[in-house]
Amino acid sequence: MTSARGGGPPSLKEVGGLIAKRRRPSGVTIVGVTGSVAAGKTTFAQALAASLRQLADRPGVEIVGTDGFLFPNSLLEQRGLIGRKGFPETYDVAALRVALAAVRAGPADFPGYSHVLYDIDPALVRRLDPPGILIVEGLGLDLDRNGDLGVQRLLDVLIYLDAREADIEAWFTDRFLGLCEAAAIDPKSFYARFDALSPQQRRSVAAEVWRAINLPNLRDHIAPAMAGADIIITKGPGHEIVAIRNN
Repeated sequence: MTSARGGGPPSLKEVGGLIAKRRRPSGVTIVGVTGSVAAGKTTFAQALAASLRQLADRPGVEIVGTDGFLFPNSLLEQRGLIGRKGFPETYDVAALRVALAAVRAGPADFPGYSHVLYDIDPALVRRLDPPGILIVEGLGLDLDRNGDLGVQRLLDVLIYLDAREADIEAWFTDRFLGLCEAAAIDPKSFYARFDALSPQQRRSVAAEVWRAINLPNLRDHIAPAMAGADIIITKGPGHEIVAIRNN
């Protein structure tokens, strides 16, 4: 475990220093950020990007999400996988690998995902020129298919966000309830379907989704990525960083 200098709590600046030591001497350094659903990957990636932009050479930093490489709902429904969204088989791993390889050489397109629509949104496609550092946050970064190292071999650094299962479930529930509340003024939202439910009923839905989908995915497919992570960030119940392990 590591901690900030002077005995203070671990910080993003410390994580940035560990990444700096692993950067490529030239070209794009790709940093993966993974962890459970609702572990705070997007927020962490945004804060990490701000910290990395303060490195001595002021690198350009971009963030993309692996959610954009989920198969669209129409295809998941055809394949009977809509209830397993987020599991390995619901990602277009080949397209993700192509995009990560392409951005090292020149402009590359990265599709976008809308949590409000709960589906791929063509309007969110981004074309990126090769940045100094590319942060890729989301699931699917540890996939190993048929003996192929998959996406992980294209990363220079893999960060895993770890936390107690009870804390992650609480974060997931809070996020679910927030999306339901926001849907009250957005009838196009996927979560508008829960508008007629009481707060307690919504909590029951969140608990069932967690038990049936997100917890099994965490235990069977996401948590094993810790073994191959370069940096493990342990978070407390308030999303604070409580420990950093540099493997």
